[in-house]
Amino acid sequence: MGVEEVLAAARAGARRLSAPEVAAAQADGALVVDTRTPAHRREQGEFPGALVIDRTVLEWRLDPTCPWRIPEASGPDLLVVVVCRHGYSSSLAAASLRAVGLHRATDLVGGVEAWVAAGFAVHRGPADVRS
Repeated sequence: MGVEEVLAAARAGARRLSAPEVAAAQADGALVVDTRTPAHRREQGEFPGALVIDRTVLEWRLDPTCPWRIPEASGPDLLVVVVCRHGYSSSLAAASLRAVGLHRATDLVGGVEAWVAAGFAVHRGPADVRS
């Protein structure tokens, strides 16, 4: 199976969100998690209200049963919206979060590129970086 098939499987059955839907979900208490690299965040700007969590520790920080979770990882019903640069790695990350029990985990269609294209703001920092 190639990467396109892996991506399709990760997205199967998921309700991915548009930029306006992410804004509404965030206003309703969804946790937005930015997994972009520091270089991409410098280039594109910081996603407002997002927690920055490196992709390499994402599951450990968000699994509510994990001893290394962040305080915001309140339970399996938490709506987590993962954002990345273009909306590809965020789909894989959201699928991984669903696999560890966060059944509502999803991502932003088109990533931060789509967020900006839809007219939503980014900022230059500081970011809420969790390691």
